[in-house]
Amino acid sequence: MSNPLRLQNTLMLVPLIGATNSLVNALGLWWLFIVVISGFGLCMNALRSRLLPATHLSASVLLAATLTSCAELGAQVWSLQWHQHAGIYTGLIALQCVVLERSDFFQSPWRERWRLCGLFGASMVAMGLLRELIGYGTLGNHLPWLAAVTHADWPGWVLTADGGLRLATLAPGGFILLGLLIAAWQAWHRPTRSN
Repeated sequence: MSNPLRLQNTLMLVPLIGATNSLVNALGLWWLFIVVISGFGLCMNALRSRLLPATHLSASVLLAATLTSCAELGAQVWSLQWHQHAGIYTGLIALQCVVLERSDFFQSPWRERWRLCGLFGASMVAMGLLRELIGYGTLGNHLPWLAAVTHADWPGWVLTADGGLRLATLAPGGFILLGLLIAAWQAWHRPTRSN
């Protein structure tokens, strides 16, 4: 396994564990991730041939920071409530853009890029959905935040009246749930012996 791939996967783990304590946070961060990654890829593809190789890193850092800051300001304007809960993880998108650029992610075929972004988003949404179900006992709590509705008191679908297992909404609970999901995936796809 190469070092850029290891760093890329490690950086993806932070929002996967930190920003998925609810479905709303996971969906919102994935949406911002797609917007910034797409804009960054388009801009860097246009600039890459015009830049000296020694300036690629500084240009990608500047572009990633600019696009992420603009997206973060847009998220604040769109839904301040959501941004207050998940905004700390939006800065990591700029770092992820730079790491993806250095690992030649944007030179790969576009289908492969969309597949990886889709897998990351599906992982985030699945983790957010499971952690909200287990941790809060609700489904879709604060979903109107993503639609920029500020006065909606819709609690989502409440499945248990007394809440859920609070540990699932914290970072250790996210690690435990991710470990259980990986173990289940490996057990499901384990090759069986044929006699």
